[in-house]
Amino acid sequence: MRRIEISGAVIAVVLAAALPAWPDDLAAIKQALEAKYALTTTTADKSDIVTAGAVLVLKKSGLTTVEVSSKNLYQNIYQNGRISQKNSIIKAKRVWDKLPGATPIGGGAERDFVSGEKLWVTGIDIKENGVIFNLYTDAYKDTRYAATLRFPFEKDSTPTVSGVTGQVAEVFDIQPADNGGEKATQEGQSATPQQAPKQPVAPTQTAAVEAPPPPIPPPPPPPADPKEIKLGQTPNQVVGNFGPPDKIIKLAAKQIYVYKDMKVTFVGGKVSDVQ
Repeated sequence: MRRIEISGAVIAVVLAAALPAWPDDLAAIKQALEAKYALTTTTADKSDIVTAGAVLVLKKSGLTTVEVSSKNLYQNIYQNGRISQKNSIIKAKRVWDKLPGATPIGGGAERDFVSGEKLWVTGIDIKENGVIFNLYTDAYKDTRYAATLRFPFEKDSTPTVSGVTGQVAEVFDIQPADNGGEKATQEGQSATPQQAPKQPVAPTQTAAVEAPPPPIPPPPPPPADPKEIKLGQTPNQVVGNFGPPDKIIKLAAKQIYVYKDMKVTFVGGKVSDVQ
């Protein structure tokens, strides 16, 4: 039997022709979604928001979330106009918790979101089976929640930007920016010209009385008498005029007070010499 060999290059060409040309389409979808639904950045532990993005208003009920500290992120899916849960952990936990006498399974508190409630999106992942929104909530009784919501692609069809964005728009609206402050400012500016004009001063009104000139300040005090040392002064008198000396030298019956610019010699408790 003759053996037929097919090169790897031929196989690669055949496989490339068989696969749908999705990468470019998926990149365009991701770019369009992130441009419309601005992402929110959270802290590493997801306990708070660092940079707030678009506020998403939920238009469909049934989104199940779990507190952000949970290791099992709840997975939701949007199909046939409704949100349901695809995560087997959610289903198993709910069945178990409903059993009589069953101890509730841990894993974090749950919260179901309904139409009209608001969330943020922290990431948009594009997979070959659909678009995944990573959702994050405000704090409810000091607990923030998170979940994923997948928008699956239709089978045997190439996803398009308009098709995917239209599907996402069935679930989320974007809350418009609050322009209340700007509106109030504009209203305040428009009201200014309507204020009543000031009444003119009557011709008979007398001119305002001029304020009296300020009082003349008192003359400066006379300069203090110059400090001086006289022979015969006591140490207390010298210290009273010049302050404590930098150094005191005791030599038998003499005491010398050393200052920065002079030396005062005392003999018998009286000034005998000044240098």
